[in-house]
Amino acid sequence: MTTINRRSLLQGAVGFTAGLAASACGQALRQGSSLPSGAAAQAANIEQVVNPASLERSHIRVGYVPVNDCAPFAVAQAKGFFYKYGLNVTLNREASWGTSRDGVIFGRLDASPVVSGAVTNARIGAEGARSAPMCAAMTIHRHGNAMTMNSAMWEAGLRPWREYGGDLEAFGRDFRGYFAGLSPDRRVWATVLSSAIYEYFIRYLSAAAGVDPLQEFRVIIIPPPQMVTNVRIGAMQAYMVAEPWNTRAITGNEGVGFTFAHGKEVWRGHPDRVLAVMEDFINENPNTYRSLVKAMLEACQYCDDPANRPEVAAIISDRAFTGAPPKFTEPALVGNYDYGGFDGQSRKVQMPDSTIFFDLPDDLPQPAGDHSTFLWQSQSIWLMTQAARWGQIPEFPADAEAKARQGWRTDLYREIAAELGIACPADDHKVEPGEVFIDGVAYDPSDPVGYLNGFEIRAKKPQKIFLG
Repeated sequence: MTTINRRSLLQGAVGFTAGLAASACGQALRQGSSLPSGAAAQAANIEQVVNPASLERSHIRVGYVPVNDCAPFAVAQAKGFFYKYGLNVTLNREASWGTSRDGVIFGRLDASPVVSGAVTNARIGAEGARSAPMCAAMTIHRHGNAMTMNSAMWEAGLRPWREYGGDLEAFGRDFRGYFAGLSPDRRVWATVLSSAIYEYFIRYLSAAAGVDPLQEFRVIIIPPPQMVTNVRIGAMQAYMVAEPWNTRAITGNEGVGFTFAHGKEVWRGHPDRVLAVMEDFINENPNTYRSLVKAMLEACQYCDDPANRPEVAAIISDRAFTGAPPKFTEPALVGNYDYGGFDGQSRKVQMPDSTIFFDLPDDLPQPAGDHSTFLWQSQSIWLMTQAARWGQIPEFPADAEAKARQGWRTDLYREIAAELGIACPADDHKVEPGEVFIDGVAYDPSDPVGYLNGFEIRAKKPQKIFLG
């Protein structure tokens, strides 16, 4: 059961006009995609290796949200990967990450991408999340998101994180100084979903810089397509969202802000989106489930090939997907990323790991067989540590490992990947070294409570956190 809480109340902060826009947008985007099926588009070139008659259900409805994250879904349709595995998929454009999640929970969708954290927090019943037996089938991609700050923050002296040279104290002074000059009603940072990784990144970054996010500002929830407009009208100071809604904000485009940092600068290698299904869907449709995961795996591999990235950017620029010109969708896919700014200086950076769909970069610590679509249950447990850190659950779950195992279906993923000849790590848990986090604090999943109690800034400090 969903409980009315402070986050749901805060959503009203963007004003009545934005609320009407959200409602209108939601009504328009709930229509099923009219894109041609993979069978119609690719039958002449793609061999169908799974007979639809062998599936419990060959016709399924899959959601997506109009951000760059939709690339594997668009590619699976356009390149015939759904067709190859016997599926006839209706792609359903979702108005927000909340509707994408809830569409799966309430059965309107058979599968959909969700923000990392949505599955985990559905299992533990975190504040702002619906309790449900949801499962993650695979990781859709890693990275691909960023934090945008408005032009006033630039004028106050804030700059992209990379220009601070790792100096969290200096950033903290600038950050605290800016928010201290605002009235409480204007101390607002937006993200796309409560109790999920983007909210945790905003709070993690702030706390790492010595600024208590529970005291200094509020976090509200806004659908991705409304981020730029709400910054322009002054409804919030900053936001975190997937591309292309950060690139869209910079000088030369909409000109309302600059990219402060990528999510990978907070935690390099983090899971951004996972493919969500309900546990009943897996149990009742095991063959359909396997076909869906195989199609999405091949689509992720296609998206990951640098030679295909410009084409992928063009595919998702279609009105049925992001509706954004390739100049907005390409930078985070091709890797020629522009942080923007308001001083006329170029801040274009070659960033091949801006969005990772399958192969991990060599300089990212990784066990043998690791790849982007593999699910690490230890990362699900990390998400639980953040729910506990920020008071979204009263205590850390004593059965955290069991809940991670139930939610992130690594067991099935390994079987399906093996059928495609894809090797996987032997373990479900790994240590995240300090070098991948912005504050240099390593995460050891064998002691999540000790990890939590090591943070000075957290909800209910100085009370210690214990196992539930």
